[in-house]
Amino acid sequence: MPVPPSAARHPVTTTHHGHTRTDEYEWLRDKDDPAVIAHLEAENAYTQERTAHLADLRGRIFDEIKARTLETDLSVPTRVRGYWYYGRSFEGRQYGASCRVPVSDPDDWTPPQPAADASPDQPALPGEEVLLDLDALADGHDFFSLGGSAVSPDDRLLAYAVDVVGDERYTVRVLDLATRQVHDDVLTDVLGGVTWGGSPDHFYYTTVDEAWRPDKVWRHRLGTAQADDELVFHEPDGRYFVGVGRTRSRRYVMIAASSKTTSEFHVLDASDPHARPVCFAERTDGVEYSLEHAVVGGEDRFLVLHNATGPEFELGHAPAVPTKPADWKPLLPHDLAVRLEDVDAFAGHLVVQQRSGGSSQVRVLDLGEDPENPVTGDRFVEFPGELATVGAGSNPAFEQPTIRVGMTSLARPSAVYDHDLRTGELVLRKQAPVLGGYDPDDYEEHRLWASSVDGVQVPISLVVRKGVRGADGTDRVPVHLYGYGAYEASIDPYFAVSRLSLLDRGAAFAIAHVRGGGEMGRHWYDDGKLEHKQHTFDDFIAAARHLVEAGWTTADRIVAEGASAGGLLIGAVANQAPEAFGGFVAGVPFVDTLTTMLDATLPLTVPEYDEWGNPTDDPVAYERIAGYAPYENVADLPYPPILAETSLNDTRVLYVEPAKWVARLRERAPRADVLLRTEMAAGHGGVSGRYRAWEDRAFSLAWILDRLGLAEATLRS
Repeated sequence: MPVPPSAARHPVTTTHHGHTRTDEYEWLRDKDDPAVIAHLEAENAYTQERTAHLADLRGRIFDEIKARTLETDLSVPTRVRGYWYYGRSFEGRQYGASCRVPVSDPDDWTPPQPAADASPDQPALPGEEVLLDLDALADGHDFFSLGGSAVSPDDRLLAYAVDVVGDERYTVRVLDLATRQVHDDVLTDVLGGVTWGGSPDHFYYTTVDEAWRPDKVWRHRLGTAQADDELVFHEPDGRYFVGVGRTRSRRYVMIAASSKTTSEFHVLDASDPHARPVCFAERTDGVEYSLEHAVVGGEDRFLVLHNATGPEFELGHAPAVPTKPADWKPLLPHDLAVRLEDVDAFAGHLVVQQRSGGSSQVRVLDLGEDPENPVTGDRFVEFPGELATVGAGSNPAFEQPTIRVGMTSLARPSAVYDHDLRTGELVLRKQAPVLGGYDPDDYEEHRLWASSVDGVQVPISLVVRKGVRGADGTDRVPVHLYGYGAYEASIDPYFAVSRLSLLDRGAAFAIAHVRGGGEMGRHWYDDGKLEHKQHTFDDFIAAARHLVEAGWTTADRIVAEGASAGGLLIGAVANQAPEAFGGFVAGVPFVDTLTTMLDATLPLTVPEYDEWGNPTDDPVAYERIAGYAPYENVADLPYPPILAETSLNDTRVLYVEPAKWVARLRERAPRADVLLRTEMAAGHGGVSGRYRAWEDRAFSLAWILDRLGLAEATLRS
């Protein structure tokens, strides 16, 4: 066996609330230190050597993903004013292009269809205009990400943001679409894209503070230097994130300041290039709300989605002026069984996204002419299947008579529909192609329920190829189990082409919808954070054990995976129940939780206090986090094999967390088989470029298949 790298030990001792802790590997935080880079490269070399026997399998998985993917393709066009916008991908190219074609009939909202023989060298649609060739923009860079692009109100200019490092600090440029000339305006260290005002001479953008928290909104006037930009809004409270956007009606620019538990909106008249923000409703601790502009009977109204009357949120409405929560009138009253998540306003309808019983739903409300009682109809956009995930898609036009809706499941590729708001008709516009004769009916989907230690029933979504288990359903199969469980993020059932390389070799794939996520509503989130965080780990362990007890698998044939906060989940359950699993994959994992939450200068620490607690000021929070943080609780336990994956330029979860975790596992659990793989030119989302992303996923899947005992399995047909 190759000898794993051994990190040098440079102990640093700290004391908090009477507790003394020693950290031997904090020196790995300095990525400018050549010794740190040398250590990461040594870990990469060790990982490559230990997985060399999987090289052929990795190549086959990559080929399978590629063979199942229609490489030259385009998205369903979306209409904005006088153009249809869409994205294209091309065989052999890492990145695609953003394009548009003119609307030929203003009264026809049927998206145009591409030519069947479209190629990179010819237009996909008559009159096609390529806005951005992303492959050309990425040329010469190891990493490339388009943070966003926005066309000006007169359709002549395109502002776009790019990141070529992976640290999510974007550079904004402005392109004249007629002349193809790039303006002299160059804005640096911008967070994502921009929001145009009501005219093409100015736009808004956000920047971050030293802790990587978006805290400022600026107004930029074309033809001026960034140094002369006007600061429109500044949020000094370190718990709050700031964002800016424009309403679908194009009437207002909205600035949101939100913490994990409280929010506040500021409104600007989009037509006024000198507008100052006006607060709609001042922040009240614990009250979250979002704002959307509607027009009812010719009168401006604000739709307010808020939790002032209950945890699962209520949809209210108010005049388009500063208004107190007590004056918000309910449209959809609070209901403990229904979590209202979002609302979009159109000229005659509202579209509500909600969830109930663990399922996502799209709801349409018809608007009448009475501003005080605007709702005249209420219906759902229905899709069959217990595990169907549905949601409203890109719907940028206020006056559009249809809404774009998407649907997917564990077995069914994503489908795009247009729902006619006048007739209720649902028209399939595109089913994501899966080549090679894929048939979703070859797979079976299941909703299972595991009983957690406190008796709470935890949903599990599972997919497996038909025929893998015996006719009586008693044959046990290897299972790839995924989990997250934080920030009220719902990991709903979704389709992935790469997953077929597991399923078609005889594995099942399952998602444990643990507390801390939002699958069952706000209460599900609240019951998995702060003092209830242990529920997240209990639920995941219960899900794994249920799969064994219900006859699906055996513990040694479960490989668990999670990323980011899901990596914390993986690290915690590895310490708490290593015997319940046969392997762990931790992606960009938040495993050094206590160190991060003790350092307010690190990216995102202060805004995270409402999620994890403040161990600096609160001794109870310190002890709680210390009790489950993976790095703090490494011991000489019977860990199954562990693969940790990270990125050097990640600004959300720093590479040092898994690097320290692996070093401590090697020191304190010498029997553990642990691998660390660091992408040296990537960010939180991993490598860029679809072929590199496929190669990256093929590496992880090959390791998982090896742990599941399926490395030599042949594909089923």
